[in-house]
This record gives sequence, C-alpha cells and structure tokens, in this order.
Amino acid sequence: MRRSGRGRPRVRPQRIVGDKGYSYPAVRRALARRGIQAVIPRRRDQRPGDGRYAPFNRAAYRERNRVERLINRLKQHRRIATRYEKRAGHYAAMLTLAATLLWL
Repeated sequence: MRRSGRGRPRVRPQRIVGDKGYSYPAVRRALARRGIQAVIPRRRDQRPGDGRYAPFNRAAYRERNRVERLINRLKQHRRIATRYEKRAGHYAAMLTLAATLLWL
C-alpha cells in the first residue's frame, strides 16, 4: 500500500494514562481534539459528577501501575538509570539485557 509523503506513518495511541497531576481541562481538551481517550483520575478540587469528563476507566489505570513498577525495577540497574550509552541502539540493547535479567 503506497503512502503519500515521506517518513514513518503517524500512529496515535487510543488512550493516554496519567496521574492526577495531568488532570487539567486543557490537557483533556487537547487529547479529545486528537481523538485520544484520557484515563486520568480527577483531582479532589474538581467537581466529580458534572458530566464534563468521561467516566474513569479503572482497568486501564491499573495497567499504569504495572508499567511504573517495571520502569522502577529497570532503573535499579545503574547503567539504565544514568544512561551511560550515547547511542540509542546501545541503550536499547542494555534495556533488553536488563529486562531479560528481570524475566529470569
């Protein structure tokens, strides 16, 4: 299938998961304009049931915790946390090695 233009095709995520620090109307509007679902819990100072926001997807938010824990465990390796490698390919190889060590 031929594409018009050069480069990699643009791919947008279906949803973005964030913590309460990203719970601002401007962030939600920007994501909605791009057709991206915002999975962000409301802050305590925001009104909960005024109908402005879509219902909160708890199942998708639980996945955020799993990703955060994985990143935390990867960053326990000093070489990953400080990124000694200058080249992206070498850093990706170190990430693969660290993930393999975690998996074993």
